[in-house]
Amino acid sequence: MEPVEYQVILTEQARQLFAEIKDRREQQSLLARLEKLKHEPEKQGKALSEELTGYRSIRAVGQRYRIIYQIVQDKVLVVVVGIGRRKEGDKRDIYTVTTRLLVDMMLESESDDE
Repeated sequence: MEPVEYQVILTEQARQLFAEIKDRREQQSLLARLEKLKHEPEKQGKALSEELTGYRSIRAVGQRYRIIYQIVQDKVLVVVVGIGRRKEGDKRDIYTVTTRLLVDMMLESESDDE
């Protein structure tokens, strides 16, 4: 059986975070890593917990960067929600930034429902 190829898409926030990375080599390395997510994304990275339950994270560019994504099985889709440096305890840490963005998105969609 031919392995399924997932489509990898980046949210607006992920695109913005990616655009903020100035180093071209780091960008190339991240793009190559994103390419690998097309194949068996559920076997890559690790499942996240707490506010990021339902998302996974993989390392890129050595250990410095994380790519945070969600797998949408029924659409054969990988949705990348965050790309950035791991800076534990820093407000620019990618997990902190992504959690904040996701909370903002949920609040926006809730206010759209009203």
